[in-house]
Amino acid sequence: MKKLIIHSAPVVVSFMWLMAACQTLNPIIIKGPDFLKFYLILVLGFYTSVFILNSLREAISKTTLYFTGFIFLLGTVKLIRGIMLGKPVGFLIMILILECIVAVFLIMSYVNKKIK
Repeated sequence: MKKLIIHSAPVVVSFMWLMAACQTLNPIIIKGPDFLKFYLILVLGFYTSVFILNSLREAISKTTLYFTGFIFLLGTVKLIRGIMLGKPVGFLIMILILECIVAVFLIMSYVNKKIK
């Protein structure tokens, strides 16, 4: 339960920013720069919560992996939408690549904990 609350905090903060700045709760329909701000708040907040849990000696759980997957899925959907509309998506691609790299390390950590 503690992990769910800690991982939910960045999601709530990013959606509160989205509502305050763009007056919407749908991140898919907003323009590129606003989406990047929202997505960076979401990703940086989430990985900060992951590192906080790691510093508290908490193991990587399925909850963490699910949140990682959903955040990556949101970025992928926006990437596909941007490509279909012919918009520049370079920054989003770089963020998604970095997110993949971090996700691989999280998954490796999760597998190592399960093996032990």
